[in-house]
This record gives sequence, structure tokens and C-alpha cells, in this order.
Amino acid sequence: MTSYRKFTDAELVISFKLGDKIAFDEIYERYWKKLYNETFKRLKRMEIVEEIVQDVFTDLWQKREVKEIDNLYPYLLIAVRYQVYSNYKKGKSTPQFEEPLEHMALSHLQADSLLNLKDLKGCIAIWLAMQPAKRAEIFRLKYMEEYSTREISVMLGISIKTVQNQLLTSFASLRDFLNKLMIILSLA
Repeated sequence: MTSYRKFTDAELVISFKLGDKIAFDEIYERYWKKLYNETFKRLKRMEIVEEIVQDVFTDLWQKREVKEIDNLYPYLLIAVRYQVYSNYKKGKSTPQFEEPLEHMALSHLQADSLLNLKDLKGCIAIWLAMQPAKRAEIFRLKYMEEYSTREISVMLGISIKTVQNQLLTSFASLRDFLNKLMIILSLA
């Protein structure tokens, strides 16, 4: 019996594309937890995360003969991110950066509401336009395009610590901006 644990990703892809179920099982064992964690960072809802990861692996097996896979893990990451994006578009969940802000967007059906979600997104866009170019770019990449801090640091040629510091500064600035806006709106 062949030990697939010693196989490279490229060797596993060749075997599973030929219908080798054990090679596919090794791919699953190798990557399901990483994909789960990557998805959970964005959605924070276990049942949706499990469904997305399962769908990615099901699709991988069912369409194995037609899939063009050069690098297995990046391929799987992109597949998961596409599913997360589709989930956002369907309205099943919101991007991570919006969730902490939802408490500020009161229902437009409430008589005392100050801001609805559409207005809140508009305010964030205004705030973003006022930020230094690099900080705004890092914020967009992280929370709108959903890149990891490591990916952003590589793309922009800066350290991970710089990315993290810019994100912390962004949140403090955004919180301050929205707090001032809420005060102004409550006075109006």
C-alpha cells in the first residue's frame, strides 16, 4: 500500500485526477483544517464555514477531471474565498469589518434610528477617502478584498508588523470618526 503522506501536492493532484480516492482523502486531510480556519476568520459562523469547506472539496472531487490545478493549496484558498464572496453577495453574512459596526446601524424601521446600514457604508467610504493612501489601501485589501496580513505585506513590500499597525490605527481612526458622527447626528 502506498503512503500518500510522502507525496507532494503535485503527485497527489495527478493521482486524484485519475480517480484515486485515497489520494483525494490525503488532500482532504492535509488541507481541510487550514481551509476551515481561513474561512472561519472571515465568517465566524461554524455551520456556514463547514458547508463552504465541504462544498469546495465536493466540487474538487466531482470536477477533478476538468480542473486545472498548478498549485494545490493556493487553488483551494481561492476556491474558498470565492465561496465566501458568494456568501456575502447572497446576504448570508457580512464581511468581518462590517460586523462590529452593525450595532451602530439601527434599523430604519425604528423611530430613533440615526443611521442605516447604507448610510454607514457611505460614512466608511468618506472616512476611507480621508485616510493616507497607504493606510486606505491596506484597509481595503484586508477588509474589502479579504487578503491576509501576510499577503498584504508581500503585495506592498512592507512588514507584517507595519500592516498590523496600520490596521490598528485605521480602526482607532474609524471608531473616532463614527463616534463624532453619531454625536453630531444625535444633536441634529
